[in-house]
Amino acid sequence: MCFSATADVVGGIVVTGIGVDACRHLRGRNDHLLLATLPLVLGAHQLDEAFVWWGVQGHVPHVVARIALWIYLLIAFVVLPIFVPLAVIALEPTARRRLVLAPFIALGALVSAVLLSAMLRAPIDATEQPYHLAYNVTISHGGLIVGLYVVAVCGALLFSGYRHVELFGVANLVAIVLLAWLTLDGFASLWCGYAALSAGAIALHMRYAKAHRAAPYLLT
Repeated sequence: MCFSATADVVGGIVVTGIGVDACRHLRGRNDHLLLATLPLVLGAHQLDEAFVWWGVQGHVPHVVARIALWIYLLIAFVVLPIFVPLAVIALEPTARRRLVLAPFIALGALVSAVLLSAMLRAPIDATEQPYHLAYNVTISHGGLIVGLYVVAVCGALLFSGYRHVELFGVANLVAIVLLAWLTLDGFASLWCGYAALSAGAIALHMRYAKAHRAAPYLLT
């Protein structure tokens, strides 16, 4: 996904369908609501990027392309760093475990605020590169901010009481390192494509995870 507008459209439709399936398996588990809706957010994200592609290629009006660009970056840079930790902490039944995860939400909020400020201060743009889009946002101490983004998102997953969610966090961490090594300028585009693929893992969790934890808590 993210390799072309067509790939984004196909991927977005598939991921949105996975999100619908995940929501169908909520079965009254309100604590899983945010986790189940995450694939819907990722599916919409992929569909939106198709318009960014078309804008870069001159196939849609400039105003449509700019709106799509802003939506894409707002989801990637502002929504996800907070949404993912919130989805994880909502799963936790004990106050002590939620307290352990709370710093990841605070860190995600800080990262979101910094990235939003950067988007508002300087021009943003997207350029077409081989097999991905390069999103251009001027960020001071970019390496540090990316590192904090990773800690906020993957850290919350790794500290979950669900074994499946922990493994999901490990997979995301490996993917981040791999994508950063492969391409730095296309990181935002390709990483979100991987994140969309991970929606399948969420749907499997919603279908088959039992009400009790797969492993006992270290903190209760």
